[in-house]
Amino acid sequence: MLSANGSQFKDWSAAYRLFKDDRMNLDGIFGAVRRRVQKLNLSSEDTNIYGHMDDTLFRKKGRNVFGTSWLRDPLGPPFANNFVWGQRFIQVSLSLLENGSSGPSKAIPVDLVHCPATRKPGKTASQAEIDIFKETQKKAKLSEIGAQRIVKLRTDLDSDGHAERKLVISVDGSYTNETVIRKLPDNVDMIGRIRKDCKLYALPCEQPQGSGRKKYYGEELPTPEMIRQDQQYPYMAVRAWAAGKIRSFDVKVVRNVRWRKSGPKNLMLVIVRPVGYRLTKKSKLLYRNPAYLICTNPEMEISMLLQAYIRRWEIEVGFRDQKTLIGCGQAQVRLKGVVEKVPAFISACYGMMLLAAHETNLAEKISLPGTKWYKNALRTRTTTGDILNRFRAEKWLESIRINFSDFVNIEKKMAKLEKLANPILSSLFYMRN
Repeated sequence: MLSANGSQFKDWSAAYRLFKDDRMNLDGIFGAVRRRVQKLNLSSEDTNIYGHMDDTLFRKKGRNVFGTSWLRDPLGPPFANNFVWGQRFIQVSLSLLENGSSGPSKAIPVDLVHCPATRKPGKTASQAEIDIFKETQKKAKLSEIGAQRIVKLRTDLDSDGHAERKLVISVDGSYTNETVIRKLPDNVDMIGRIRKDCKLYALPCEQPQGSGRKKYYGEELPTPEMIRQDQQYPYMAVRAWAAGKIRSFDVKVVRNVRWRKSGPKNLMLVIVRPVGYRLTKKSKLLYRNPAYLICTNPEMEISMLLQAYIRRWEIEVGFRDQKTLIGCGQAQVRLKGVVEKVPAFISACYGMMLLAAHETNLAEKISLPGTKWYKNALRTRTTTGDILNRFRAEKWLESIRINFSDFVNIEKKMAKLEKLANPILSSLFYMRN
C-alpha cells in the first residue's frame, strides 16, 4: 500500500500505526460495502438477499503471532490429516447479482472476524482454570461464532431499512448443525449440506389433546442416500445458472421432514443428481458427487434454492483471490488488534474494488483479446486479475502524461497522447500479462 502511493521513501510510522487501538472502524467500512450491495441489487425482480458464510485459514510461521495454533490443513490428502500453523477467520459475503436473479453473481465480503482457538491449560492448572477453559472453548467454536455473525447480519440489514427482505444464507456442512440452525433469527432461511447417512423423520401424526408430552418426530424416513437410489422418489428438472450459462439439473425433493438437530422446525431435503463431465472431448464420462441439501424453509421454490446454493461457490473464489492476488493474511503483524484488523481491511478493499468494477461496467471496457491458450469465447467473466491489470494500466498511463519541457505546446502534446492512449494502454496490459 505504501509503495502504491509512492510513500516507500517517506516516514511511514504513522501508516504503520493505522491499525493500532481504535483508529479504524471496521463496522463502518463493511457497513458502507453492505449498503452498496443492497442498493445495486434493488433493480432485480428478486427481493431476497443472498448471503454466504464460510471459514478460511491463513498460514503463519511466527510462534508469537496472536491467535495462531495448529489447524487441520484443508489442502491435505484425503487419506491423512495434515496440520499447519495458522489463523482461522470466518467471512460473510453477499451476492451481487449482475444480470438478475438467474444470472452470474459475485460474492462481496461484508464481514471478516478472527476466531482464535482457546489454549488448553497445563497439567498443573486448577479446577477453576479448567472450568474457565471449557466455558471459553464453547464460545470459541466456529459454529457458535457463525451463528452470532448471522444474527449480526440480520440486525444490520434491519437497521439499513430492509427488514421486510428475507435473508437466504448458504453454508457448507460444518455449519449445518444444531448450534446454527436453532439460533437462526426470524426472516432468515438457511441452505446447507448434510451427510448422506443422516437420520430424518416424517411429521408426527395428529395427537389427542390433553396432558402428556407431544411428539416432535414421526416415523423414520430412509437416509438421503437411500432416497437417491429409490425409484419411488422421482427426479425433476430444474434450470439454474452455473459455469457461464443456464444449465439443467435433476433433483429430488422431500418436503416437511424433521431432523433431531433442528428440533421442531420443518425442513426440506433436496438431492442433486451428480453432474457428468469429460476432461477432454474424447475421454470417458466422469461424474461428480451428489449433493444432499437441507433448507429451513420447506416452501421455498426449488429453482431459487438451487441457484442460491450454486452461488455459494463464489465465496471460495473470493478466498483464493484475496489470498493470492490481494495479499490477505500476508501482513507480518502479531499484536491482537492489528492481527484482527489488517485482514478485515484488505477484505473490505477487495469488496470495494469489485463494486467499483461493476458500477463502471469494466467488462465492456476490457477489449484486449486473450492469450492463445485462453479461448476468447470463454471470456464472459471479469476476473480479479483483469480488474487489477486495468487499474495498474490506468495509473501508469496517468503517470507518463508529464510535460518534460516548458517549450512544448501542452495542448498539442495532450492531443497526441489522447490518440496514443489506446496503444499505450494495450502495451501496458501486455507488459503486465
